[in-house]
Amino acid sequence: MASSAHEEFELSQKHEDILGKRALVLQQMEAHYEQQKAKKKQQCLMSQAAKERNAQILKDFQNAEKNLQTRQLLHPDIINLETLYWASVEQKLPEWEQYLLGKGQPPVSETGRLLRQQRQKTRQQDPSPVQCKGKPPRPKPR
Repeated sequence: MASSAHEEFELSQKHEDILGKRALVLQQMEAHYEQQKAKKKQQCLMSQAAKERNAQILKDFQNAEKNLQTRQLLHPDIINLETLYWASVEQKLPEWEQYLLGKGQPPVSETGRLLRQQRQKTRQQDPSPVQCKGKPPRPKPR
């Protein structure tokens, strides 16, 4: 009889341990569920904000496209000048590439050398202390 009371006591303790573990697991599951619910709500808010941003960006692109389509075309002379400018830039780029990359000195054209030499000669021949005989400096804007 004592043996059966002892077994019943052990079973009762195991049952209480199991109920305690079950309660702990249920509590953890509820906490996890609440976290998931909060995370889903946050994702929904972020998704809605992204949709609104995307809609605004699309609207801005459509307005920009509409403005570009309704814009007056440039005069052919301006287009020709622009084409000549970019052709000149592409032609001179190899000479300037090392300088633009910060790896060398700027290239000096032959006309630049001649101008510099002429300036030096005129400075040596000119006895006046004034170095530049150009226009006076512009006043500073207020």
